[in-house]
This record gives sequence, structure tokens and C-alpha cells, in this order.
Amino acid sequence: MTEREKIFARIREALTVLAPVPGHHDTASHAPASVAAPSAHAREWLPPTGDSFEDQLARFRAHSADLKTTFHFCNNREEMTKLLLELRDAEGWKKIASHRGELTDAAGKTLSLPTLSTDQPFNVAELEACDAGITECDALVAQTGSVLVTNRSAGGRSLSVLPPHHVVLARREQLVRDLPAAFELVKKKYAPNYPSMISFVTGPSRTGDIERILVLGAHGPKKLTVFCV
Repeated sequence: MTEREKIFARIREALTVLAPVPGHHDTASHAPASVAAPSAHAREWLPPTGDSFEDQLARFRAHSADLKTTFHFCNNREEMTKLLLELRDAEGWKKIASHRGELTDAAGKTLSLPTLSTDQPFNVAELEACDAGITECDALVAQTGSVLVTNRSAGGRSLSVLPPHHVVLARREQLVRDLPAAFELVKKKYAPNYPSMISFVTGPSRTGDIERILVLGAHGPKKLTVFCV
């Protein structure tokens, strides 16, 4: 038997074994139905997160600082408007990209800049040339400092990736405790018709592959700013 035949034989053998349902893996090949899925005990081995809103906000803020995410918790829409204008002027934005949404529509009017909308057909090179991509999100995850976005909540698959600065507009009620809560939110909001893209954005794009030197913006936005109002 040639090496090629051996490889195909192993593939054929592997295909005879049914894969477990996602979230129901078990060390035993045929665990009884009464055995709870590991995901049911996720909070036992994930980092703890406080129960109160204040605790979760503090945890998200601390993670944001560690991840080099700029985080603003705004008391009202007027405060967020003021900070957005300051950010626009400080970075000298000339053109932004965004999508339809309550918060994003209001931000677009506030910023008064030429805006590329990803709700319509667009030129990828033009999107990449925008100074910032402004999106809404599905949730902020206190446990990890992540922003949960989908192609339905964040204006498609490219808006949160191609512009060099990703600006997220979130509501305080979107702050969730941990990853199990985030996945439960996705299930409740979208099942059974899930979005084609579900992503946890944890800080700006980064890599440390070369001599362990941290480089931001290697594979996506160099900056991530989150406004929570």
C-alpha cells in the first residue's frame, strides 16, 4: 500500500465515526445521554466575573486597558456626541464608513462627514481607505473585554475589519457577564437562522510572531474604540 493509499484509508476510516454535536463533546466515545455537556459547566473553569453591573463594567474597562482598546462609558447621548466629535477632530477624519442603525445613524449626523454605507454595494478599496469604520454590536463581554459582532449587527463582514480604526457604539444593556451569556444571547437572538459571521473582537488587530514584538494593525484595524451609552 502506497503512502497515498494509506492516507485515503485513514480518511475513509475517520468518516465512519459520527462527530459529536457541537458543545456535547465528551472524553468517552459514547457518553450516556444523562451526562451533561462540558458547556453546561463552563462557568466553573472560566475566569469569574462579578454579578453587579458595576463589577462587570469595571472588569470590561480593565480588560480594555490591557488590550489597548479605548473605552468610553458615557452617561448620556450628548456626552458620546461630544467625545465622537473630539475623536474626529483629533484624528482628522475625512471620510468614514458605517451602516444603518439607531446609534450609527445619529453618529453619522453628528460627524457630518462623507460616509460610505455598507448596506449598499460598495468598493472594497474605498472602504479600506476610510479613516474609520463605525458599527453597532451585539454585546460587550465583561469577562474578556471582547466586542461581539455579527454581519447583521455590524454592517456586514468587512466594515469592522478593513478601515484602520474600528469604532463601536454600544448600549449599556448590551454589557453581558461572560462568554456563556454571550453565546446564549446569540442563540436567543438568531437561532435557528444564525448569521454567516460571528466574531469576538478582543482589542485591535495584533501579532507578536516576529521576535515576540507586539505589532498592532497587522491583520485588521490598528485602533479599537468602544463607546457605551
